[in-house]
Amino acid sequence: MTEPSSLAEVRELIDGIDGELVRLLAERQGLVQAAATFKKDTAAVRAPDRVEQVITAVRARAVDAGLAPDVAEAVWRAMITAFIDLELREHAQIQEASSPGENA
Repeated sequence: MTEPSSLAEVRELIDGIDGELVRLLAERQGLVQAAATFKKDTAAVRAPDRVEQVITAVRARAVDAGLAPDVAEAVWRAMITAFIDLELREHAQIQEASSPGENA
């Protein structure tokens, strides 16, 4: 990649990356929603050991890619928190749909 020659060009390149990130996050969301169907309870959704495994791997990938590991960790922790919240909602809906109604 050649160095951008203006702030407008920098912003245009960032906008393009943001578009790709949104596409990838939407793909990740679909997988998170699918994962909710395999988990038995909210502890499995929260999976703190898995979160730490992901963070460790992301920090290593960040170093390899030239990204500050602290930046990568902060972004991934925020993303994981948001996806856990989404997955908890999905999981609750699945559980509600699969259990017989109490007022039936």
